[in-house]
Amino acid sequence: MDFLEPLTLVFMQRGLAAGVLVALACGLLGCFVVLRGMEYIGDAISHSVFPGVVVAYALGGSLLLGGLVAGLATALLISVLNRGGKLRDSTAIGVVFTGALALGVLLMGWTRSGGRDLSHFLFGNILGVSNTDLIFTCALALLVFGCVVLFYKELTLSSFDPTHARKIGIPVDALRTGLLILLTLTIVAGAQSVGVLLVTALLITPAATASLLSRRLPSMIAIATGLAVMSVLVGLYASYFFDASSGATIVLVITISFLISWGFLSKRV
Repeated sequence: MDFLEPLTLVFMQRGLAAGVLVALACGLLGCFVVLRGMEYIGDAISHSVFPGVVVAYALGGSLLLGGLVAGLATALLISVLNRGGKLRDSTAIGVVFTGALALGVLLMGWTRSGGRDLSHFLFGNILGVSNTDLIFTCALALLVFGCVVLFYKELTLSSFDPTHARKIGIPVDALRTGLLILLTLTIVAGAQSVGVLLVTALLITPAATASLLSRRLPSMIAIATGLAVMSVLVGLYASYFFDASSGATIVLVITISFLISWGFLSKRV
């Protein structure tokens, strides 16, 4: 078995590059998502891009652009409903998520798409990543990295102690909205590689694993990012040699890493 064989194929090179870029963005954001208890928001956004995808399909436009518009609208609506703590996260997510998903199903029936041409966006096609997709994903990863570096202190404080952060003048609600927007961009960018329905696992599971192994945010981010990248590399290689679904294999590798970490720590306690 020649382990260098996949690297000689252009579509594998693009897939690996796109997957690693998405993994880096997910690893950076995932820790803040887990610390803030926003896991279900990521899941809601990943499902709520569906109406935008259906509309874009019906109009013959870009599925990525349609999903992006719908995802950003969802993120902003959840942020508005939750502003000031008047409505709990879980309640706002439940209302927006179910409504958006129902709208997507209704629109899909009207456009008579049957879902056949939308499966590519929902489940991903990492081996079909184009140069345009790669450029878009690279720009997204740079944006996420830049925002995290620029607002690292504010994000850290508002994640661990939002009450104190508000008292010293940090715009907690604005930071939360910004994080939701970055989360949406990451989910939509990951649609071409691991898929809309699977990118949530890449965001949450490595960060959850890192939270088991470390209590310090810098090391959590390093572990989560490393696990996400490792899962993409191992999962993509395994899917190539065993002729399996790339997205599902990547997520399975992530899940196994989490279970191993959890089992190891359980034995030590």
